[in-house]
Amino acid sequence: MSNQNVREVEHEITVDAGADEVYRLLAECVHWPRLFPPTVYVDRTGISAEEERIRIWATANGEAKNWTSRRWLKPAERRIDFRQEVSPPPVASMGGGWIIEPLSDKQSRVRLRHDYRAIDDDPESLKWIDEAVDSNSRKELGALKANIERATVTAEEDLLLSFTDTVEIAGSAKDVYEFVNEAGKWTERLPHVARVSLQEDTPGLQILEMDTRTKDGSTHTTKSVRVCFPNEKIVYKQTTLPALMALHTGYWEFVEHDAGVTATSEHTVVINTANVTEILGADATVADAKQFVRNALSTNSRATLGHAKDYAEKRS
Repeated sequence: MSNQNVREVEHEITVDAGADEVYRLLAECVHWPRLFPPTVYVDRTGISAEEERIRIWATANGEAKNWTSRRWLKPAERRIDFRQEVSPPPVASMGGGWIIEPLSDKQSRVRLRHDYRAIDDDPESLKWIDEAVDSNSRKELGALKANIERATVTAEEDLLLSFTDTVEIAGSAKDVYEFVNEAGKWTERLPHVARVSLQEDTPGLQILEMDTRTKDGSTHTTKSVRVCFPNEKIVYKQTTLPALMALHTGYWEFVEHDAGVTATSEHTVVINTANVTEILGADATVADAKQFVRNALSTNSRATLGHAKDYAEKRS
């Protein structure tokens, strides 16, 4: 195809952090779900010190997508080039690069380049890609700036919370996975779920929206993108969050052994400081918010694991 059919765009942002630190954060792509709003999960396979293959699950214009890319890491140049091996429709091909330029010891310019084509050079598809690339690039650069400046410039209280709940089940990983995977049935199976909507246009890639009951009888709505690895793991990221959370990622993991299954629920949360006093009272602190969130999430996780245990053990 002629180059005239390839769209080339560039976005940039100035970050109050050194170029080497910015490069390191971009190179460590397994942390992108915490860093970039569109990214749900990244699986990394090293090829060499300079080249690697990564599989990415992310949202684009509100749709869940996944693709595999090659990355070429150039630390001396503070540059990372990438190209999708197989692009998700309506993208025919896509590549680009991250370029980090030092402006001073404590400030950098980050440039994010993309080149892409639409399948059959369809104008409507190209418009969709234009909008997705522009939206995601702005979100990613804004999140990169906010996260790295918070980590390297300010001395804010630690807002990150990560914990697990685990239960032993005398059953099969297949049955435990089935219970968690079939979230569309949770209103029938889990007392704390008031409403649920499960969309799975691509096998193993789900959009889950649900209303969850709290102890006082009220409900809150969450929406998540879930990546499912049959009988082993379900990874998710919430895209619609409760008021106390600025980020919520997690996974369900099922490890089979001679005595049954070890089932684990993991949560990683960043507290939204803007809503702490509004939700918990004028004297509430970040520590109070972390404890409140942990109790709420852990209660629901343990309840789900308990019902999954009953389900699997009855079938064994």
